Amino acid sequence: MRPRQCPTFVLLLLAGLLVGCLNAREESVNDPGAAPDPAWKLATFGGGCFWCTEALLETLDGVKDVVSGYSGGHKENPTYQEVCAETTGHAEVVQVTFDPETVTYRELLAYFWQAHDPTTLNRQGNDVGTRYRSIILYHDPEQKKAAEESRAVLATELEDPVVTEIVPFEKFHVAEDYHQDYFRKNPSQSYCFFVIRPKLSKFLKETSGKPRDDRK
Repeated sequence: MRPRQCPTFVLLLLAGLLVGCLNAREESVNDPGAAPDPAWKLATFGGGCFWCTEALLETLDGVKDVVSGYSGGHKENPTYQEVCAETTGHAEVVQVTFDPETVTYRELLAYFWQAHDPTTLNRQGNDVGTRYRSIILYHDPEQKKAAEESRAVLATELEDPVVTEIVPFEKFHVAEDYHQDYFRKNPSQSYCFFVIRPKLSKFLKETSGKPRDDRK
């Protein structure tokens, strides 16, 4: 007795569903447009080298994930080399997935200000260029309002002008794999040891925090 064959239309339907799932997964990896859990939110910041910003912000309670990438430019799927050449308009940024029940967006803004110098135009320390600009990319009107109010308050506390851009979020391009969790994976690399490590120690001291177990 011959085994029953699956009808052709069923095979086509299954194939279509498989392709759709793969495409959806690729879109979520290349351009995260929503947090994986409806209760979580997204925030996108640029404050110099994304290795450093990522290492600092991922220590915070309520932060579920921090991904390094590029945003604020005009080229689709830019490479690190293109961003470094400053031909794409992108800034090095991090996209933060956070639980607003544990850490609010306004609190994240306060940590963002602590994580870098918002008064140096297109520069953080020895990292110079428009890709290192201070930038907040808001995801909704509430984030825009919070960012503008936070920047205004900060401006009254600092002697030098705050140069941080506040612009609408459009698209986030995930950076190459080797950039993700760079400090954690390369603690002895010279930039990590001499630049990121001291900033992280200072950040943890100022925020009374300590590295979370799941980030070690």
